[in-house]
This record gives sequence, C-alpha cells and structure tokens, in this order.
Amino acid sequence: MTTPQAPSTPDQTWGATPAPGQAPKPAWSPGKKIAAGAVAVAIVAGGGAAVWAASSSSATGTQAGPGGMTGGPGGLRGGGGLGTALHGEYVSSDGNGGYVTKIMQTGEVTELSATSLTAKSDDGFSKTYTITSAQATGLATGDTVTVVATESGSTATATSVTDGESGGQGQGQAPGGGQGTPPSGAPTRTG
Repeated sequence: MTTPQAPSTPDQTWGATPAPGQAPKPAWSPGKKIAAGAVAVAIVAGGGAAVWAASSSSATGTQAGPGGMTGGPGGLRGGGGLGTALHGEYVSSDGNGGYVTKIMQTGEVTELSATSLTAKSDDGFSKTYTITSAQATGLATGDTVTVVATESGSTATATSVTDGESGGQGQGQAPGGGQGTPPSGAPTRTG
C-alpha cells in the first residue's frame, strides 16, 4: 500500500515573498510579541540574578574557603552550611600559583601512634592519616579532632590536627580560623 505524497513546494528563504498561489503566513499578534518579550526579560533577569548571587557570596579582602565563606574549610559556623560538615574535600591555593586538593574530617580518634591517627566521624566515616610526633603530642584515643590533610595516592598526610569539637564550633569559627590558623584558644599541631 502506498501513501499519497503531498505536492512539493519550492524552498522558501526566510523573509522572502511567498510563492505565487500561497497565502502569506500571518505575522505575530501583539499578544505573542509581548509574551515573547516577557520571556526574554525573565531569562535575562534570571541570569543576572544568578551572576549577582554567585559574585556577592564571596568574601572580599579575605581568603575565602569552600562556598566563598571565610573561616577555612567549612566556612562560618551556624546556618547549616559547610560549617557543619563532618568530612569532605576542597581545593585551595598552594601559594605558588597552583592548587592543591585538601581533605578535612572532624571525628573521634579511634587509633593513635606517633606516626598515624585514625579518626571516625559521627556518620561512621573513618580515615587514617600520617602525622608527625608533634601532632600526636597531647592527643589520646577518644579525643575529638579536626584533621586537614593532603592526599597522594592512598596516603593522607595531615597538615594540621586541631584538638576539640570542630576546632572551636561554639566560637563561631571553623577549622583554620580563616587563614589556615587555628581559632583563638584552640590547640593546633602542624608539622
């Protein structure tokens, strides 16, 4: 069975006069023009709002942590943002024009030696870090610590170990205090 084919029509160029025998296509009504303009304005306004929100969330004059918040990994405490994170990774400047991926974890020390520390977060996540004997000094199994480390292959090497719940959670501070330094009053071991 064959299907009847529609008669062919000559190709038309956009904006060209219709071929003889064809009715011109009706122009957009004023309502359609207004609706199209409103959609275009909404798209431009939404894009502008997104750019404004992205640029206004970063701190000026200070080094910002993940999410544009000051206070090191996790940003400012409170508000339920990254400041309440138990563990994760973020990228920061290496100080030489490059970047380094760091990992951060807050948890209880479950194993400790002069060269390694294992921390377990409240959600069950556990990780072992290579530490220095100076970082281990004063720590004990059962202590709550915040560890910031770099990872190479399967080895995570602690760059700082802060003793205490999230390095000063109740003080409006995050681990690192904003510039890679501990919150005031919190003991930190670097090495």
